[in-house]
Amino acid sequence: MSTPLPRLVVAAPGSGHGKTTVATGLMAALRARGLGVSGFKVGPDFIDPGYHSLATGRPGRNLDPFLCGHDRVAPLLVHGATADGPTDVAVVEGVMGLFDGRIGGDGYASTAHVATLTRTPVVLALDVSHMTRTAAAIVHGLATFEPGVRVAGVVLNKAASGRHTREVWSALEATGVPVLGVLPRDAGIEAPSRHLGLVPAAERDEAARSVRLLAERVAEHVDLDHVLAIARSAPDLADAAWDPAAALGDAARPTTGAHRPVVAVAGGRAFTFRYAETDELLRAAGLDPVVFDPLHARSLPAGTAGLYLGGGFPEVHAAELSANSSLRQHILAAVRTGLPTVAECAGLLYLSESVDGHEMVGAVPTVGTMGPRLTLGYRTAIAPGDSLLGPAGTRVTGHEFHRTTVESDDRSGSAAWLLDGTPDGFALDPAGTGRGTLHASYLHTHWAGHPQLAVRFAVAVHAYAVSTDHRRAS
Repeated sequence: MSTPLPRLVVAAPGSGHGKTTVATGLMAALRARGLGVSGFKVGPDFIDPGYHSLATGRPGRNLDPFLCGHDRVAPLLVHGATADGPTDVAVVEGVMGLFDGRIGGDGYASTAHVATLTRTPVVLALDVSHMTRTAAAIVHGLATFEPGVRVAGVVLNKAASGRHTREVWSALEATGVPVLGVLPRDAGIEAPSRHLGLVPAAERDEAARSVRLLAERVAEHVDLDHVLAIARSAPDLADAAWDPAAALGDAARPTTGAHRPVVAVAGGRAFTFRYAETDELLRAAGLDPVVFDPLHARSLPAGTAGLYLGGGFPEVHAAELSANSSLRQHILAAVRTGLPTVAECAGLLYLSESVDGHEMVGAVPTVGTMGPRLTLGYRTAIAPGDSLLGPAGTRVTGHEFHRTTVESDDRSGSAAWLLDGTPDGFALDPAGTGRGTLHASYLHTHWAGHPQLAVRFAVAVHAYAVSTDHRRAS
C-alpha cells in the first residue's frame, strides 16, 4: 500500500544560506493557508525542530540515516506525517550543504541522501548577497552533481535590490531551475546565537511572534502555489509508517486499562533536546512520560518510577537550577533508592556535583565546566559492561554536541559507553542493587534507531514501580 505525501526538502550549498529561514517560513506560511504541515530536520539537530514546531503546531522531527538506519528514514517520515494529524504537505529542512554528510562517509546522512531515500524534490535556499551570475553556476552544479537528486526550484535569500535580483534571476534562467521567490535582506527572522548555534525557541519569549512575521514575509515574496506544485509532484511512498509498538516487539504494552508508571521527563528552558519518538516509545512500553521543569518544579511528578534527563543548556541556566535545591535534593534521594535514570549530555551535567561552580544534584561523581572547544560529531558506541540501557557489548550510534567538559576523581563505576573506543560517562548502581540504575553520558541516541534501549529502560521502570508498590503495601 502506497502513501501519498506531498513533500519537499529545503537544502543549500552550505551552512548560513538561510535554510532555517526558508524552511520555517514555508511551514508557517503554508499552515496559515489552512494546510496541515509536518516539519522535519535532516540530521541530529534539536534546535531547528523547535522552530518547526512553532511554525506547524506539531512536534518537529528528525530524519537521520546514521542515527536510525537508512531503512527507517522513509518510515519515520510517513509516521511523522500521520501521527500528529492529517498532513497536506511535509517540509524537510536539510543540514549543512546539500551533499555534506558524515565525514568519510561519501555523503552518507547528507540532505541529498535523505532526499534520495524518500524520493523528495529539493528546493534550494541560496544567499545571493555577495554574488550575481555565480549563483547560476552554483545552482547548476548542485542540480547536476548527483543522479537521483532532483533540484526543482530555488529561493533567493538576502537580495540587495531590484537590479541585483534581475541580474541573478536572468543568469538562473539558463539552468532550467525556476526561481520560486526572492527574500530581501530584512525578510527573515534572525534568531540570536550562542555557543551551540541558535538559541532554542523555547528560550525566546518573542520566538512565536518572529515565526508569524516570517510567515507573512514568505507568503509575500515566495510563490506558494509553485512550491505546493513541486511538493505534490513527489511520488507516493511505498513504506509503511514506523510504529513504536511494533519497534518494541514483545515489550510493547497496552496503552489503556492498565497502571502506567510515570517517567519524569525534563523539559523547560534548560532541557529542550529530546526526540519526539522517545516519548512515543515510552508510551508504547506502557509508561506515562510526564514533563517537568527542573527550573521551577519543587519535586518530581507524583508516582515517578523512572527519570529521563535529555539535552539542553544547563550551563546557561546553572544558577537557576542550583537555586532550586528542593528538586535537586528530591532527585538525589530518588536516584539513591535505585530510580532508573537516563541522562544525556545536559542530564549528565545536571546530575554532576557542580557546573561552573554552581551546585547540582550530586548523583554523579564529576564536575562540569565550560570549555574552549566545541565537541560535535557522530559516534559509534559500545557498552563496556552491563548497564541500565543494555548488556555488555551493546552497540549503538549517536552524536555529541557540547562545549562543556566533565572531570572526575572517582571512576569506581563503569563507563556508560566507549565512544569510538574512548570511555565516556557513568553506568552506576547508586542503591547497591547489584545492577546499574543510572546511565549518564554525553552521547545523544535516537531510540527509534535503537529501540532495545527503550525496552531495557522500560523493563527497569516497571520493575521499580512494582517494588515501590510492594514497599508501600508493607
